[in-house]
Amino acid sequence: MTRALQALALAALAILFAAAGFLYYQWRSGPDLPDPAAAGQKLLAASLKGLDDRSQALDQWRGQVLVVNFWATWCAPCREEIPVFIQVQDRYRARGVQCVGIAIDQPERVRPYASEMGINYPLLVGGIETMEFAREIGNRAGVLPFTLVLDRSGRVAATHIGTYSVDALDKTLAPLL
Repeated sequence: MTRALQALALAALAILFAAAGFLYYQWRSGPDLPDPAAAGQKLLAASLKGLDDRSQALDQWRGQVLVVNFWATWCAPCREEIPVFIQVQDRYRARGVQCVGIAIDQPERVRPYASEMGINYPLLVGGIETMEFAREIGNRAGVLPFTLVLDRSGRVAATHIGTYSVDALDKTLAPLL
C-alpha cells in the first residue's frame, strides 16, 4: 500500500471515528456532564509538556478567557480548524483571550506541523492518557477535535465537539470578554 493510500485510509478512519463519536455524544447528552466549575479547576490544575519538552501548567493562564483545543496531527478535522484558533488568537489576544492547543500526538510530529501552519499560541503535548483526561472534563465521546472555553474565573463556559467555525467561536467568546 502506498503512503498516499495509507494516509487516505487513516484520514477516512479518523473521520469515521469522529462521526461515530459525535453521534454517540449526541445520544448520550444529558445531565451527567461534569460540573463546569470542577471541570475548569481540573483543567487548570493539569500540567503537560510543551514543544520545548518542559512542563507547562495550564494554571499560568488563570484569569484569562482560555480556549483549550484537544487535537492531533493525524486528525483531518483538527487540521482544518487550526486556522480558526490562529485567527482568534490574533483577534482577541489584547482582550485577554488565550488559545492553547493540546496535541494527542508526538512532539516530533507536532513541531514541524506547528511551524508549517504558523501556530501563534502555546502547544502542549500529551499521550493517549490525555484522552481519558479530556473525557473527565467533558469529552464523553472521546473524539477529536474537542474544545473547552473557560471564563476568567476558570469555569467551563462552553464545550464543543468537532470543528469550531470562526463565527461560532466568536459567539461563544462575545459574552466572556
